Amino acid sequence: MNAVTITGPGEADVLVPAQVDRPQPGQGEVLVEVVAAGVNRADVMQRKGFYPPPSGASELPGLEVSGRVVELGPGCEEAGWSVGDEVCALLAGGGYAEHVAVPVGQLLPVPAGVPLADAAALPEVACTVWSNLVLEAGLGEGETVLIHGGSSGIGTMAIQVAKALGATVAVTASTQEKLAACRELGADVLVNYRTQDFVDEVRKATDGRGADVILDVVGAKYLERNVDLLAKDGRLVVIGLQGGRRGELDLGALLAKRARVIATSLRSRPVEGKAQIVAAVREHVWPLVEQGRIRTVIQSRHPLAEAARAHEEMEASAHVGKILLEVAPG
Repeated sequence: MNAVTITGPGEADVLVPAQVDRPQPGQGEVLVEVVAAGVNRADVMQRKGFYPPPSGASELPGLEVSGRVVELGPGCEEAGWSVGDEVCALLAGGGYAEHVAVPVGQLLPVPAGVPLADAAALPEVACTVWSNLVLEAGLGEGETVLIHGGSSGIGTMAIQVAKALGATVAVTASTQEKLAACRELGADVLVNYRTQDFVDEVRKATDGRGADVILDVVGAKYLERNVDLLAKDGRLVVIGLQGGRRGELDLGALLAKRARVIATSLRSRPVEGKAQIVAAVREHVWPLVEQGRIRTVIQSRHPLAEAARAHEEMEASAHVGKILLEVAPG
């Protein structure tokens, strides 16, 4: 089958179209014929050699797809899926290919009203956002959340989920155009991190109280200021390391605020844990998508064979929302 492989750690040109064996669904897995695959920052990190797939997962990049079920593996007969069902799926790897084997608990139906190809933009960001903002941080109505990288795929989903929960949403982004896109999705406080200090701006917007929850993809570079900005009983959730791995943490500041720092990774969770998150997303997020309260935000689409170009676009960081690979007609 057609796929895109990584020939070795490096720049985007190490992504090469190739012919690989079609996977066989194992116990508790289904085989999905892929229509589209999402491109994520984690794919870029894997390509550079910094984020290897979990043990036993496909070496091919790709953490989310949409497509059609073409085969049920052993143990899936009673799971409620049939050959021909249109689905999207959360993966540990393997999405940059014409077929992928998926643990049955990580399948999701395509939400009503969403085109099949567009559904590839949903699983990774929806599961990341719900698991971190809700299951980990417990974001609730009336609270203030700061979302770093508000115009990213995760950011655009996080804005919409937080607004649906009744939170006040602050975001950081690098340009006024990106901030305008965040405002259109519902963001209340807009911070251009190139010209403004997010600590000062969020404090002003909250009468000095600070943020109840911070969703951070930056890591070490923002650690001290994030903790400084937390309100009493605040929660900092670190889900990325774009600004480095090591920072200094003021434990006294955490104690004084009764605050928490939470670091999570979705990809490395066991299959059972991912299935629980997927079930929660299906119960709580999918109805919001079908009601039009959450929408997909797609910047661009590239043929599978041009995955390198998609990675270059992501690394340029000029996009808003998701970048997709088109694998087969929808």
